[in-house]
Amino acid sequence: MLTTRFVTGSPNWLDLGTPDIEGAESFYRELFGWTFRSAGPEAGGYGMFQLDGGTVAGGMTVPPEQAPPAWTVYFQTPDADATADAVRSAGGTVAFEPMDVFDLGRMAVFTDPEGVGFAVWQPGANKGLDVVGVPNTLCWVELRTPDPGGATAFYGSVLGIESNTVPWPDGSGSYTLLGPGGTDADATFGGVVPLGADPVEAADGPCWVPYFEVTDPDATAARAGRLGGAIRTAPADLGGVGRVAGLTDPYGARFSVIRSSPVDGTG
Repeated sequence: MLTTRFVTGSPNWLDLGTPDIEGAESFYRELFGWTFRSAGPEAGGYGMFQLDGGTVAGGMTVPPEQAPPAWTVYFQTPDADATADAVRSAGGTVAFEPMDVFDLGRMAVFTDPEGVGFAVWQPGANKGLDVVGVPNTLCWVELRTPDPGGATAFYGSVLGIESNTVPWPDGSGSYTLLGPGGTDADATFGGVVPLGADPVEAADGPCWVPYFEVTDPDATAARAGRLGGAIRTAPADLGGVGRVAGLTDPYGARFSVIRSSPVDGTG
């Protein structure tokens, strides 16, 4: 499960690039109860989405001509420069070279061999997100890619992420789980699915999708629609996993919500 005990290879930050940060602030405030706090004029418009005073994500305005609206997942690294070298060696691309963010940490942005964007955060004063795994916060990440095998090899080589294919709890198929190298199953933070398995997602290309825990996916999906977002995948039960819906915000950034099934299957 995703926790704030961040280690190398685990997601430790998440941010939103959007053409309208004020509109996005309104949407996510009404959807999840988030507030937005600017990091100050020296941060170039970047700020923090917060829930009850804890940072749950970052966000900033990104002009449409620069990049499409999207959530970006950051993974922890002890050395952003070494990770950039590893990305190049493994067939990925360095979109933004490693750079210091004040004394907060060091970051870099990449694309994998299939063109999927992701980033790394080398912690300084900022160790990562304050809150994950509770309602209205990040709880899971999922890579949707046309080449699951190639993707797991790539992220294994550049971030030390380990993969493990397991059967679905209801016996309907299998799923590839991701976790930091050298940790046990309790540290699993995400998964990989073939892009072609979902025609809706395939039409818009591969990506990393953040999942936010919610208490009522049906109500959250309906509220997203009323607020100008869209329901990409209607709420549905995944046996032994939870109830899931795929959504976009009003500007097209993709994300999912889930009410996770209890680990022990009760409740």
